[in-house]
Amino acid sequence: MTPGSNESVNNEPQTAAEKFDDEHYPAYTMGRAAELLGTTANFLRSLDEAKLIEPQRSAGGHRRYSRHQLRLASRVRTLVDQGTGLDAACRIVTLEDQLQEAQALNAKLTPPPASDDPYPPLQSV
Repeated sequence: MTPGSNESVNNEPQTAAEKFDDEHYPAYTMGRAAELLGTTANFLRSLDEAKLIEPQRSAGGHRRYSRHQLRLASRVRTLVDQGTGLDAACRIVTLEDQLQEAQALNAKLTPPPASDDPYPPLQSV
């Protein structure tokens, strides 16, 4: 499933059970998200303004947040609580995620290390 849609990868509507498992499904209202994070709705709005989190909107125009977005907001909130400015905290979280993605890609593309034996056994032809 892609963020921002209510359909699965094969374009079929999600069942209720699939929505519970989808970390990108926008299940939380702004009030509930703020309550879960122990912060204010204004803090969540500021993350939207900083372009770190762009919540989906309900039919009535209300912001809706996914679990993935709440995890990002929580990481930023921790940095802000430690005295980091909001813009810097958003940048740090973004860079940490990019580093993690690059490390995962590097690990996937790096061949396994060669054996310690400089002369591997010959194979019969």
